[in-house]
This record gives sequence, structure tokens and C-alpha cells, in this order.
Amino acid sequence: MVEDGKENLVAHNLSAEEWLSRAQMLVPRALEKAREVKGFPGRWKMIISKLERIPTRLSDLSSHPCFSKNALCKEQLQAVSRTLNEVIDLAESCVKGKFEGKLRMQSDLDSLSCKLDLNLRDCGLLIKTGVLGEVSLPLAEQEAAADHSNIRELFARLQIGHLEAKHKALDSLVELMKDDEKNVLAVLGRSNIAALVQLLTATSPRIREKTVTVICWLAESGSCESLLVSEGALPPLIRLVESGNAVSREKATFSLQRLSMSAETARSIVGHGGVRPLIEICRTDDSVLQAAAACTLKNISAVPDARQALSEEGIIKVMINLLDCGALLRSKEYAADCLQNLTSSNDNLRRCVISEGGIKSLLAYLDGPLPQESAVGALRNLVGVISVDVLVSSGLLPRLVHVLKSGSLGAQKAAASVIFLICGSTETKRLVGESGSIPLLIKMLEAKSNNAREVAAQSISSLMTLSHNYREVRRDDKCVLNLVVLLDPSPQNTAKKYAISCLTLLSSSKKCKKLMISYGAIGYLKKLTEMDIPGAKKLLERLERGKLKSLFSKK
Repeated sequence: MVEDGKENLVAHNLSAEEWLSRAQMLVPRALEKAREVKGFPGRWKMIISKLERIPTRLSDLSSHPCFSKNALCKEQLQAVSRTLNEVIDLAESCVKGKFEGKLRMQSDLDSLSCKLDLNLRDCGLLIKTGVLGEVSLPLAEQEAAADHSNIRELFARLQIGHLEAKHKALDSLVELMKDDEKNVLAVLGRSNIAALVQLLTATSPRIREKTVTVICWLAESGSCESLLVSEGALPPLIRLVESGNAVSREKATFSLQRLSMSAETARSIVGHGGVRPLIEICRTDDSVLQAAAACTLKNISAVPDARQALSEEGIIKVMINLLDCGALLRSKEYAADCLQNLTSSNDNLRRCVISEGGIKSLLAYLDGPLPQESAVGALRNLVGVISVDVLVSSGLLPRLVHVLKSGSLGAQKAAASVIFLICGSTETKRLVGESGSIPLLIKMLEAKSNNAREVAAQSISSLMTLSHNYREVRRDDKCVLNLVVLLDPSPQNTAKKYAISCLTLLSSSKKCKKLMISYGAIGYLKKLTEMDIPGAKKLLERLERGKLKSLFSKK
């Protein structure tokens, strides 16, 4: 056998064709020596069957039009030649009986059999990966083709050869992604994704760390989420979240955060046992990682059939704690989103949120300068499971007023819907009216969002059945105008029936009735009457009578 130093020197000098010739000459010699061996018959029979397949693999490689142009071909032929030389050496040792014990030789033969498997597999992969597929192209495409060829070679190296070579290929790929994302994504295919996913379970922590960095980048690129999932990335990512080193854990969590945006993938994360390690991260002090895990759990909680599994892992208590003590504002936001999702359709989960002190935490969260819709939505979901008196005594009303003043339009809309839901009794309507919410609801009638206008009008119509609230609405100069505008008969305007209800109550006031007529309410109501909108005909008749009385009084 050629010594290592000399072989390395020759490797630099010989061409791919010369290495092919060397391998082709070694195959019959290796077969001849292997067939001479009498001992270890089972193992040598297996080795011979694999040797007999090598010529076909070599022929496949050499027949490719770009065979001589790719460094991987030459490296692969060197590896095949080294294995064939090892076959010859071990066969001679067996024939002469010169080896260090039977167990040692059995181990060496098993190792040799694995090397032959690897050689056969890698030769086949060189063709399948497409790394050899660069044939002559027009000049304008040569530069791009060269870039793609280099990237394909890196991906091929992730599948071919020993672990250290794969490690170097990963290093190069990580660097390349920083500078040339577009070209890397352009040559990415299912086989390359599969190769990366396999490396997530490599024995080397360094390999796993670099691989999950690449996987994270691919997930966040938004271009191959379905491929990552279909090629089995979820189980190893979950295991890295559970027990990886700091970097691997972080990148795996970020990957799951992105992948969990798909409802189907969110279900799969639950099915592969991903909830518990994510919840454990939410209990840690790592603020960035905590936010990523909370976001992933929020995404999962958006899937109705996953909510029970989340509850069984203790998510409600964890999210309430995040709402109270989350290090980052976005962690609190994700916790509120999650609680809103969990309480949207399940009374048992609603009662669990209440029993764990969720109402107090949600109300405290609403004290912030930018109260979020999700926290109001979660409280809205709890109305009906807990008494209104308890909610009011806990400080709900000043929080709702704060939301109506300072929250986003979505948060304001949710607050208005809570007001409508809790106003079932005269006492509650009185307290809501005294809280200062009515002028804010009237202002909401001017919102651009049709849904916001609708829920504001709905709440006002309910509150106006109390005389004190009626007088406050009547005193607002803009109220009548805003409500008349909501008589617009277009299908997009879903607030018209509540506007009719409010205006009907206000029509008992001569001043308001005159304002309605001057703002054009009669024209709107005629159209609404033709459309059979409830209450439109009655209000129209009232206004027309008032108009006639006004005319007669002038005469």
C-alpha cells in the first residue's frame, strides 16, 4: 500500500482519469484476493458482493460529461482506491493468518464493509445531487453557472465523505449564506434539505450547531418551510430545544417559531412532543429565547385542536407568569395572545385562567401605555364564565376607558364589545356611563373600520336604555351626525341597524329630531325601509311626522 505522505503527494498530481484507471485496476485484484480467503466466510462474502458493484458505479461516474471537471469526482476515486487497497491488505492478512486476534479482524472487516457501503453510496450521490451537471453553457450564463456549481458542490459535500469534510462544507455554507443568499436558495432542492436534516442528529455537537444555524436561516428565509417539515426537521429541532448547547437551542427555537406559523406544522410540533421543552424555555431567564418560545406556543394555541394538549402541559400558569414577569414586552404580548386563543372556545380553559389569577394579570397588563387587543380579547372571552360584579370590582371599567383612549383601533373595538357584553343590568349600565366611556364610544363612530363603528353603535344603543346615559349621548353635538352617517344603506355598513336603534331613542328629543332631518336621515331611511331593515320604517314615520309638524308650525 502506498504510504500516506506519498499518496497525498500523488493525489495532487494525478488527474481524475488517472485515478479512475487506478481504481479500475484495483477492483479485479481486490476481488481475486478476497476470493482466496477461507476464514470469516460470511463477512468476506458480503465484501465480495459489494466489490462486484463498484465497476458499475465507476462507469456511471466516468460516463458523465463533466466527470473530469469536478474535484469531488477525483476525491471520490481516491477514497475508492484507498478502500480497495485496504481490501487487498486485509485479504492477504487473512490468507497468511497474520492478524491481531479474531475479534480484532472481525471488527476490521465490519469497518471495511461500511467503507464500501459509503463508497457505493457516495458515487451514486455524486450523480443524484446534480453537482456534476454543468455542461457547456452560453457565455452569458457561465458566471452564474459557476456560482451555482460551487454552491451545489458544497451541498454535495454535506452528503459525501467523512465528518470533518462535512464540517468544513458547513463552515463555507454559513459564510456563503451571509453574502449570497439568492444563489444559495436558487440551487436548494429536496435532497439538499434532507442532507441538512440528517446532520441535525450528527454525533458532533459542532456539526449540529452549524447545521441548525443553516436550518434556522432557511426557515426564516420563508422559502422552504414545507420542505424542512416534510424532510423530518421537526423531531431533531425539538430535541435540540430540549438538550442542545446554547447556540443550538437558540437556533432550533427560532426555527420552530417560524415553522409553527403553519397550522399543520403547529400540530406536528405538538405530536412530536415539542410543547414541554418550549414551556421549559418560558420558565428560564433568557429573555430573547423566552420570547421566541412564547411566540411558538402562541402560534400553536391558534390551532383549536392543540389547545387541550397545551393546557395539560401547564401552559396557562406559565403564560400568566410571563404576563406578570416577562423580561421583554413582546414576551408579554405573546402571552396575552396565547391566553386569548386558549379562552376563545373552551369553558374549562376559561375557568382555569380565572382560577390561576389570570384576570388580575390581564387587567394589570392593560395599565401599560399601549394596551393590546389580545388582553382585552381574553377578558372578553371570560365574560359569562365569571360574574360581571367580580370583573367590575376587580377594576375592569377604568381599564376599558384607558383602552378606549390609548389603545389601537383593534383594542378599542374589543373594549367596546366587552362593554356591550357586561351591560345586562341597570346597575352596570350606570357604572359604565359614570366611567366616562360614552364620549369615547361616540368618537369611535367616526372610525374608518366598519367593525369598530358597528360595535360602538351596538354598545351605545344598549347604554342608552338608561336615562342618565341617554342624556349624556343626547348632549354630544357630534353624536347625531355620526349616527346618521351610519344609516348608509351599502352592504358594507353593518352598523346601520344599531344606528337606527340609537336614533329612534334620540328621536324623542325635538332638537335631535331636527338634526336628523337636516343631516339627511329621511333619504337614508327611505332606502332602508325598502330593504326591510328592522326599525327603519318606524323611525322614518316619526321623522316625517316631525317634518310635517314643523312645516305647519311655520305657517
